[in-house]
Amino acid sequence: MKKIGILTGGGDCPGLNPVIRAVVRKAHTDGIGVIGIRNGWKGLIENDTVALDLGAVSGILHRGGTILGTSRTNPYKNKENVEKVKYNYKGLGIDALIVIGGEDTLGVAAKLCDEGLNVVGVPKTIDNDLSHTDYTFGFDTAVNIATEAIDRLHTTAESHHRIIVCEVMGRHAGWIAVHAGIAGGADIILIPEVPIDIEEVCASLKKRRERGKLFSIVVVAEGAKFKKGQAVTQEEKLDAFGHVRLGGIGQNLSELIEEKTGYETRVTVLGHIQRGGTPTAFDRVLGTRFGVEAMDLAKNGKFGYMVSLQGNKIEAVTIKEAIGQLKTVDMDLYNMSKIFFG
Repeated sequence: MKKIGILTGGGDCPGLNPVIRAVVRKAHTDGIGVIGIRNGWKGLIENDTVALDLGAVSGILHRGGTILGTSRTNPYKNKENVEKVKYNYKGLGIDALIVIGGEDTLGVAAKLCDEGLNVVGVPKTIDNDLSHTDYTFGFDTAVNIATEAIDRLHTTAESHHRIIVCEVMGRHAGWIAVHAGIAGGADIILIPEVPIDIEEVCASLKKRRERGKLFSIVVVAEGAKFKKGQAVTQEEKLDAFGHVRLGGIGQNLSELIEEKTGYETRVTVLGHIQRGGTPTAFDRVLGTRFGVEAMDLAKNGKFGYMVSLQGNKIEAVTIKEAIGQLKTVDMDLYNMSKIFFG
């Protein structure tokens, strides 16, 4: 092996740069060159690349985002783009491609692997919803950011005797909502896995008032749905992978709570704040371990595999296994959190 490529696709998150840095450092140690592909699959379609040496990755360990850029490009939306990807892959003279991304980006990687490209996966999603890995980098940072926000919301909610709804990320899985909600002492946590019963929510809030608690914090994941309803979305426009843009459930929920209880209610939407900024120590270490192990998988010809965290060990699983089923919230954990509702 003489040269490898690396790209980051999908939503950005803290910890991407530590992975890139680790891949380049390990490759340098092994005498292998690295080509960075800009802006995810779009860069491989357009042959937009940059050479990555030690100087290029110096000082990026603590930086959020990705120095390579990213996009939600799906080559399989257009057969011609798939052919461009394969043509440019061959033209770059790379022996393998390390793909860092979530369900959609790795889904493309799995298809390309079936078509003969040498691909290794690295899991990335702040939602922590990829199967066969205990955690993905970016999740810990997002939880810490959301927890700090909830801590701050407590003091203003208490001062004004208000209900404050805090909307966090989580399209199909409520991992951020549950972890940040427990850590931040939220009074109610609402997740996509369990339809929202607005009457039950309001009854719980009234119960708190009756025992002298004049404020409450409600944490809701952006993908949560009301009973017999659909997710509240920002708009009906779909992205390249067929997903609607989520957002708005917090506002809708706060209006219903105020209407049904008479309590003054406000909403805070954390949005992209959760994805920005410097990664936590945990995410820096996990990203670094993933990057080194991904290089080893590539060197050993384990194509079609993804690195994963299982317990405290980095293991290899097939990409198809990882994207085959979403990892939803552990109901034992969620039911435990309900002890603190009301």
